[in-house]
Amino acid sequence: MTEVSQREWGAVPSLGRVELWVIQSSRVRVEVLTLGATLRSVCTRGKDGSMKDIVLGYDDVRGYASDQRYLGAVVGRVANRIAAGHFELDGKQYQLDINNGPNALHGGLKGFNKAVWLASAVEGGVQLSLTSPDGDQGYPGEVQVSVIYTLQEETLTAEYQAQSTKTTPINLTNHAYFNLAGQDAVDIYDHEVSISAQSYLPVDITSIPTGEIKAVEGTPFDLRKPAVIGPQLQELPGPGFDHNFCLSLPGEPWAEKLAARVYHPASGRVLMVSTSQPGVQFYTANFLDGSVTGKGGVKYGKHSAFCLETQNWPDAVNQVAFPDCLLRPGERYRHVTRFTFTTA
Repeated sequence: MTEVSQREWGAVPSLGRVELWVIQSSRVRVEVLTLGATLRSVCTRGKDGSMKDIVLGYDDVRGYASDQRYLGAVVGRVANRIAAGHFELDGKQYQLDINNGPNALHGGLKGFNKAVWLASAVEGGVQLSLTSPDGDQGYPGEVQVSVIYTLQEETLTAEYQAQSTKTTPINLTNHAYFNLAGQDAVDIYDHEVSISAQSYLPVDITSIPTGEIKAVEGTPFDLRKPAVIGPQLQELPGPGFDHNFCLSLPGEPWAEKLAARVYHPASGRVLMVSTSQPGVQFYTANFLDGSVTGKGGVKYGKHSAFCLETQNWPDAVNQVAFPDCLLRPGERYRHVTRFTFTTA
């Protein structure tokens, strides 16, 4: 049986009260904040039976209010990058905030991660809802958004839904940073990762996809079989993984499937991620640099965590060969991601 409770956790000037929701099964304990619909913590057991928090985060609401790394947050209206923060729809040009080099990232300067969502209890979890007004961060249309987190035994499900009054790009995901050794562990070099993708998207120097859909065969991006992250990072030309792995190709149906598996041999913890999205951005915390002080005073450094951001492909609004990312009036956006925590 899953227990659900909530309490006030603090307040953010100009935004108001922030609630903390706790969802607990016999195997997993999850904390969710109404600020950013954030996964604040996920506590799971290792093979020795000990519980550890495996999600990076902050001790208080001030940390999340000032956070620039999207720790645990739902990001949108469009996750990932849009080239030059610009796109065209129905003959009209739209310019978004530029907040990542020359590009727009994760919804803008005040994306969904900086909003307080309205929360209500559901069976086995919590539903968080948000209204994004027409013109929010430069995007067209008023969008009604919700994410429902439910916990059943060892599986945490995130179900995203949205509707819009105008055609708009949308791409929602959660940006949790995981370390299966515990959020206070130094790095993820001893983790083993596998990703069920035959291809990935090469990127330019600003991390925008070049448009090529490249086979992983014969590259360091071939993670179809388990690979130890530390040695795999040494094979990459850049600072680490920050790439979209293609779970479904354009024209293929979006069906829920296993996207990735991560295993930490020392603790025995396993994370399996399945999703109905066509891509997953595998990110190895390349831009954490020790300047972020997290829970318990821990300094989060480079490669101290990994993200598996299930989503549509980056910059899809500007790349006609990529899966469609547009939500039109009368349509309903919906996708599901499941995080299953076990031991081996």
